[in-house]
Amino acid sequence: MAKRIVAFGEIVWDLLPHGQVLGGTPLNLVFRCNSFGEEGHLLSRVGDDELGQAALDKLVSLNISDKNVQLDSEFPTGVVNVTFDENGESRYEVKEDVAFDHIEFSAEALKLARQADCLFFGLLPQRYGLSKNTIRELIKESPDSIHFFDLKLFQHFFNIDVVERLLDCAHIVRIKEKEVEFLAGKLKMEFTDLDAFAEQLSKKYKIELVITTRGNNGISAFHTEKGCFYDPGFVVDMEDNIGSGMAFSAGFLHCYLNGKSLEESIHFGNAAGALNTTKRGATEFFDKNDVLEFMKSTSQQA
Repeated sequence: MAKRIVAFGEIVWDLLPHGQVLGGTPLNLVFRCNSFGEEGHLLSRVGDDELGQAALDKLVSLNISDKNVQLDSEFPTGVVNVTFDENGESRYEVKEDVAFDHIEFSAEALKLARQADCLFFGLLPQRYGLSKNTIRELIKESPDSIHFFDLKLFQHFFNIDVVERLLDCAHIVRIKEKEVEFLAGKLKMEFTDLDAFAEQLSKKYKIELVITTRGNNGISAFHTEKGCFYDPGFVVDMEDNIGSGMAFSAGFLHCYLNGKSLEESIHFGNAAGALNTTKRGATEFFDKNDVLEFMKSTSQQA
């Protein structure tokens, strides 16, 4: 039976050098979860405007349900200016006070969260009171769900109280390697190496699993009972890294929620993330079989 994964947060139009593409971390996760045969649900909000209607139309073409995407008559649909540095790493400039900042707590959202095998949330929709309060209530009302906190940082928004509150609620946390040292400083924690930090974070906030995605260098993880894990990076020719973190997370959850071992889940997620980097953008389709074939045909770093 397909696992129900509910992703809370932003729908945005990414304004890229080659044009605009519909994105947002939760949307990208749901797309990949669906492509792996799971039941992904998007809980978000768009403006009642031209970009909002275009977003709803695009969701249909991506086979993502818009049933739980709210329509906002006051605030506009979110947009993000995306640029790339000399290493191909993406940089994001996110417009503030937009529709996804005002996701309402509704009976439909409550039902969705209570039925979720996994409730996924990130930091960006916590900028303003309404969405911040909504996710807080959904977390409280879904005690039987796995709470997955995607701790991706944004230069213009960091609230340590919000971060710590979400860490306290999370069972699984994903962090990007390049952001760990900054995060450690903000949390007033020592940083010597990734494994030590992940263990320290896990113990301080009672987090079951801390995952660090390391780009070309693969995945590191710390489990509160099983200790440290590492899966090397795959050797690929990268197109771009947009959506690679969510491809990892979707691949990981596909295995983990279906009873695979932690090692298998991390390895499959790692491969899904690496395969995604060979595509343009976050929503070029590939399925589980494509990932399995990629794992057979692509070498990992020594």
